[in-house]
Amino acid sequence: MKFQLPRGMRDLEPDEYKDIDVIRNAFIESARIFNFMLMEPTPLELLSTLETKSGPSIAKEIYNFVDKGNRNIALRFDLTIGLTRYFVSRRDLKIPTKIASFGGVWRYDEPQAGRYRFFHQWDIEIYGPSSFESDTEIIEFTSIFLQKLGLRNILIDISSRNLIEEYIKNILKISSDEELFEIFRAIDKIPKKGRDNVLKEYDERIDSTVLEKVINFAEKKGSFKELDTAMKMLKLKSWEDIGKINISLSNKGINNIRINLGIVRGLDYYSGLVFEAIDTGNDLGSLVGGGRYNKLTDAFGRKEIGAVGAAGGVERIVLAMKQQEIFKKDKNDEFEDLNYIVYDSIEIFDYVERLASYLRRNNFPVDYDLLGRSFSKQIAEAENKKSNKIIIVIKENLEKDGEVMLRDAFQKMDKKIKIAKNFDELVYELVKIRLR
Repeated sequence: MKFQLPRGMRDLEPDEYKDIDVIRNAFIESARIFNFMLMEPTPLELLSTLETKSGPSIAKEIYNFVDKGNRNIALRFDLTIGLTRYFVSRRDLKIPTKIASFGGVWRYDEPQAGRYRFFHQWDIEIYGPSSFESDTEIIEFTSIFLQKLGLRNILIDISSRNLIEEYIKNILKISSDEELFEIFRAIDKIPKKGRDNVLKEYDERIDSTVLEKVINFAEKKGSFKELDTAMKMLKLKSWEDIGKINISLSNKGINNIRINLGIVRGLDYYSGLVFEAIDTGNDLGSLVGGGRYNKLTDAFGRKEIGAVGAAGGVERIVLAMKQQEIFKKDKNDEFEDLNYIVYDSIEIFDYVERLASYLRRNNFPVDYDLLGRSFSKQIAEAENKKSNKIIIVIKENLEKDGEVMLRDAFQKMDKKIKIAKNFDELVYELVKIRLR
């Protein structure tokens, strides 16, 4: 019988797990710096909860099933929905509430190269009254976090759904919400499908003259200063809001910003600022996306509270880091500081176990042979682990005198030291080597 994984699933190999852990640790540290509280929402939600965000059609795109209690259940497809549900249920939380989360999500998409049906996301949210300060804090976090990972060539495109909506309603005189949302969806498809294909796709749904004008407007991109004169002539109030965001980001020293009115984020619940972070050195698409989505907290019953947030695809960030060769500097096949104990007689195995356990309790990564192999094979195994700082050689004749040999695998030096039964002298020597 051949045991296969479900389509679109894969095991996380040790190297990939390690890469994800690098991002997880940097994310946790960034959340601490910005005073976000960390939590993880449940992987299982009621299907009706997920439909609150994306409508009944979402059932076709996610994993959902009827459980043994005859309830319609689904696996989360992002972290935002669970965090928002949690926040709305906790009216005791101090406003503004800042939450960060990191975890796996499931989507029933068509599997492609580099895209699976299970992947990881990081997510940050600020719940409270709408403010430019909250909006720019989310962007600042994104910029600093990606910088902490060592990523270069990051550009953050910002726009405003309110600005596009104001242009459509005030300049083009379109008042239908249904037509408005169709226009947003059309603009969102342009980067993937191209202008001509989108015009053709929406030919019977949106007046082509209107759509062309909106697309021309959405194609505006550049610095705030470069666009300011032309935008002021349109007398759109929302442009003033973009100006305030631009000033705030400048105050924070976030200079990798571009105004890109083509960023609208396709989901209908966005209600203000929207942004995406991209690596301009590749064609991976956006590494991070986010914005303000007051309509979602409204849908969950907190009409007086707004929300702004961002989420990033972890595996996509891993790909960007690999392309920029960021992992090469610090990654080895094993733990960097791994120490390896070798011994020449099974008679002293009890001693080896006690020593290894003592070192591990003192935070020294340690491994040793569990198979009773020959001394020469143990040495070969230890020397094959390129990351070993020290090989601790224990021989039966040395052990009787309370001595061990330390072999520095990097500097090719041997040093015999005498150690008492409490092993403190060995710890002292290893600490000295670690600090070199």
